[in-house]
Amino acid sequence: MLIIEYDGTNYHGWQYQKNAITVQEVLEKAIEKVTGEKVNLIGSSRTDTGVHALYQVANFKTKTKIPPEKLPYALNAVLPEDVVVVKAKEVDKSFHARYSARSKRYRYLILNRQFPMPTMRNYCWHVPYPLDVEAMKKAAFFFRGTHDFSAFKASGNKKVNPVKTIFDLTVEKEGDLIKIEVEADGFLYNMVRIIVGTLVYVGLGKIKAGEIPAIIESKDRTKAGITAPPQGLYLVRIVY
Repeated sequence: MLIIEYDGTNYHGWQYQKNAITVQEVLEKAIEKVTGEKVNLIGSSRTDTGVHALYQVANFKTKTKIPPEKLPYALNAVLPEDVVVVKAKEVDKSFHARYSARSKRYRYLILNRQFPMPTMRNYCWHVPYPLDVEAMKKAAFFFRGTHDFSAFKASGNKKVNPVKTIFDLTVEKEGDLIKIEVEADGFLYNMVRIIVGTLVYVGLGKIKAGEIPAIIESKDRTKAGITAPPQGLYLVRIVY
């Protein structure tokens, strides 16, 4: 099992693609260089283009004799600077980075001031209009619990169960930065970014906090807010 951090700016997400560079591809090539083996690297979360990870988990099978504690050193020596393996450990053969996970936690950063910050352009969503953070906190309460989140998913695989349980959803402001964190037993495609976009609509007064239960109940994507841009999103924790 590998624990990985990466800056997603230069990658078309986690999952391997034929015509674009991804984090999975870069890591698999590094593993092949170090071990001499072609491996199938399984990630806990298929982060999208531009999304970052402070705690991505991945696993692969290997016959290498390199001790797990030495693997990060060997891999980081051949990886680009924007992908780092921070830990490696041997796990049971039944372990699966994605299906063994009990919950995942994401963080979203919003820069809420009149003008953008050049050094944060790839790491947050700049919203130049004042946001009512207290209203956003009230709205966040209604997302918690077990619901059908069809209103908060992008079009995609319709076979995926839309019922998910959100254990925690918080909104905090420090200076010009608003931090939204959400933890759930699973997420639909773009679910976090649509929840964030909806909370921003609440902060702007376009949606009232009390309307959130009806939006969830509607299962209608058009009732929710916009999809927040990817660069403000971070995978921050996986619980097994």
